Amino acid sequence: MAEQAQATDTGPRPIVPWLKLTPKPHLEGIKCACGAIYLDPKRVACSKCGETDKFKPLVLSDKGKVYVFSVVHQSFPGIKTPYVTAIVDLPEGISVRANLTGVDPEQAQKEPNKMFNLPVELVTGVAAKDREGHDVVAFSFQPSKN
Repeated sequence: MAEQAQATDTGPRPIVPWLKLTPKPHLEGIKCACGAIYLDPKRVACSKCGETDKFKPLVLSDKGKVYVFSVVHQSFPGIKTPYVTAIVDLPEGISVRANLTGVDPEQAQKEPNKMFNLPVELVTGVAAKDREGHDVVAFSFQPSKN
């Protein structure tokens, strides 16, 4: 049965399970009845209250603010450097690690204070193709246009 579902599913694939592509690209966490929020949808217990079966899906905001960032100068072969990676705080009280696009790495290093608390918004793009030729979609954040 799983083979049948896979054979008929020809759409793009999210790179991580908490990235949802429809109806509009967004991140989805899970929220415990006690209020704790997590990204990992396969989490089995809440670290705040210990509950194991009180999680509900939670659509996360597509806007946030840069908490901290780093300019990466060395990476795996085939990855263009330098690039900027950051921890982005979302209004729901959860933080997400992601790359920042639309930011000049050299400028970020010269004027780091302009990066902290920078309003950003979620964007998606095709990162690769899987073995079957489907697009693999990744997410990043870019400076907000508003």
